[in-house]
Amino acid sequence: MPFDLDEEYLVAAEQVLESVLPKSYRETMMVENGGEIFIGSEEWQLHPVFDKKNKKQISRTCNDIVRETRMMAEWRDWPSQAVAIGANGCGDALVFLREGNSCGPELYEWSHETGELRLMAHNFDELRKGE
Repeated sequence: MPFDLDEEYLVAAEQVLESVLPKSYRETMMVENGGEIFIGSEEWQLHPVFDKKNKKQISRTCNDIVRETRMMAEWRDWPSQAVAIGANGCGDALVFLREGNSCGPELYEWSHETGELRLMAHNFDELRKGE
């Protein structure tokens, strides 16, 4: 179940990632930090942004985007400019790509089998949040 997020935690994640996240993604995470989205008929679990407000939030957000991005960086063929924001439960990742000190608005699927990136949306706003 997603919860709201204070902007200070987004800023902290961006500092560690050395990249500003897209505005539409930031706005969504501040209202619902985590949850799921649907791309076509496929459901993706969104990694939350780490929130250390209290013990409950810490336990709910420990699989945050920074941790998941670091873990995915160990996979073969992981693109070095990728920021992992979600997973489909089959090994594939939903990613933004860093462009200098910010992430582009486009959302990609990274295939763990081929290492290829496939454009999923031109902007996070195009996606449908789960109920």
